[in-house]
Amino acid sequence: MIWPFSRRPSASPALDPIRFRQAAAGLPWLRGLDAARLQRLAALAAQFLDEKTITPVHDLRLSDVQRLRLALLCCLPLLEYGADGLRGWSELIVYPGAFRVRHQRLDAHGVLHDDVADLAGEAWERGPVILSWADVRDNIAEPFEGYCVAVHEIAHKLDALDGGLDGTPPLPPAWRKAWAADFQQAFDALCADVDANRDPAIDPYAGESAEEFFAVCSEYHFSAPWLLRAAYPQVAGHLERFYGASPAASAHGLPPTGG
Repeated sequence: MIWPFSRRPSASPALDPIRFRQAAAGLPWLRGLDAARLQRLAALAAQFLDEKTITPVHDLRLSDVQRLRLALLCCLPLLEYGADGLRGWSELIVYPGAFRVRHQRLDAHGVLHDDVADLAGEAWERGPVILSWADVRDNIAEPFEGYCVAVHEIAHKLDALDGGLDGTPPLPPAWRKAWAADFQQAFDALCADVDANRDPAIDPYAGESAEEFFAVCSEYHFSAPWLLRAAYPQVAGHLERFYGASPAASAHGLPPTGG
């Protein structure tokens, strides 16, 4: 594969400019985007709305502006990767709040367990993205605390594009090798902190697996890049190359990681 990807968003109906301004104004992460990146995001969001079905459930009602806001959030991680990041799935399901899921797990002794959890988001490897609207709204209300569930789940979708969830999205071979080494080193450091009962520099959920580490670090790239840089500078550098400059960093006057 060639990086950066050159596929442009396909011809989709243009966004209503008034509705776009209303939606963008409610997303603090977008304030650090320059005009060119904001225009690119608008084109991606138009394609998202054209190709994806947004399904609110449990009596949730979403206005056109709220639907556009969701599309913009889901497309924010695709600013550099492009429209190829939208392939492989067709539906965004939105719950009013956290939703309960049950997964079966086979332990080391061959015993099957039913695990139940309340989630803010989920991305099926070959299925929909699922989000909690309440958690999306909480992220918007506190945009620079290290959390953005929409970014987290889209990171999983990007991770899965090369055929499996392993914390490494499709990359050219040399970059993939450097990425894997630097992410593994940072992941091991975080797990060592957790095992030693030390507070890790980022959300300890990142220690669940390599793929969760990538998704959580992606959230920090967009919502608290200064914390990610301080904790794992090599990881921050890879994500800045992959996602482009963090709009949160720009909004707070931080130079690029190489600056």
